[in-house]
Amino acid sequence: MTALRPERESGAAYGGAADHGSPYGQQPYGDGGAWQGQAWQGAGGQGDQPYGQHIPQQAQDRTAVLPAYEDAVAAPSYDPSLPVDSETVALRALDVEEARRAVDRPVGSAAPQGGRAARRKAARRHGRHGGGPAGPSGPQTGARGPGTASGAPRSRVEARRAARAQKPGAAVLVSRLVGELFITTGVVMLLFVTYQLWWSNVRAHQEAGSAAQHLQQDWASGKRAPGEFAPGQGFALLHIPKLDVVAPIAEGTSKTAVLDKGMVGHYGEGSLKTAMPDAKTGNFGLAGHRNTHGEPFRYINRLQPGDAIVVETQDDYFVYRMTSILPVTSPANTSVLDPIPRGSGFTRPGRYITLTTCTPEFTSKYRMIVWGKMVEERPRSKGKPDALIP
Repeated sequence: MTALRPERESGAAYGGAADHGSPYGQQPYGDGGAWQGQAWQGAGGQGDQPYGQHIPQQAQDRTAVLPAYEDAVAAPSYDPSLPVDSETVALRALDVEEARRAVDRPVGSAAPQGGRAARRKAARRHGRHGGGPAGPSGPQTGARGPGTASGAPRSRVEARRAARAQKPGAAVLVSRLVGELFITTGVVMLLFVTYQLWWSNVRAHQEAGSAAQHLQQDWASGKRAPGEFAPGQGFALLHIPKLDVVAPIAEGTSKTAVLDKGMVGHYGEGSLKTAMPDAKTGNFGLAGHRNTHGEPFRYINRLQPGDAIVVETQDDYFVYRMTSILPVTSPANTSVLDPIPRGSGFTRPGRYITLTTCTPEFTSKYRMIVWGKMVEERPRSKGKPDALIP
């Protein structure tokens, strides 16, 4: 490659006349825009360009950025009398590179400020904090940091205001309290219903079964019970074969001491005292739960005339046959326990049995009454009566 040659100011042809009849370097600037020797003469009349610094072909098609390119590359002509400065050359090379970068940059975008290192640093900062690559609608915005909507950290006052705004109001607190009260009440009621309908029966069956077992063990051991029984003391067993009921009979009708333990209570106190089964005449009155706590009288409404009701004591079996039922009556109607029960259909003294329980189910508003008449007295030594044989 040959060294750079200074242009001739004399206008004489270099080595002779040129092909077009003009001396080298004397072609008028801006006239035709043709190559002359090793210099490009532009149409704008702005002077010569250094050797080899010609406008790329792609810049000719981008008219929108052509003025910026021309400003970047339009430099004074090379002067051979000036010493070559490497720094000047570097700056000029940087300008040319920047001009080429301006040609490739989209129209309307701002040129980065500073040198190459500053632009690289800005590019790294933009990629780290700004966002991902540009989409169809422009650069994507990066994730905002904590604080305000613009990503700046909140001040203490703004943080307090945001915290107060997040606190629930009085109406919300009251509604939550009411809701929690309703939920708690519902859970308590559900537990209570579960206890009444299920667990109370489980406990009552356990207690009634234990009482019946102890009573039978006493009878088998020959232990004699006195003629008078203390309140809550068991003394007999009630069998209702049709309903598959076997329940101990205890003295008295105390709810907690007798009935809630799954046992059947004998009316044997005060004005409601009734006869015992071994009496020659009289009415043997019994009471029991229809629902919950063992519910021994749950289905006595299903009994039909002639169904057996058996009372087992230490010495005898007393067999009764159901005769009639009073579906509903007042709890104050104590005449159903008379020696000759009113409404039973009996007209003369005899050996009767009366079963009383609550009605309708799961309430205690009224009473249901079932009556029966003794048909057989059988000593235990003779074995079970036919009514208890499957």
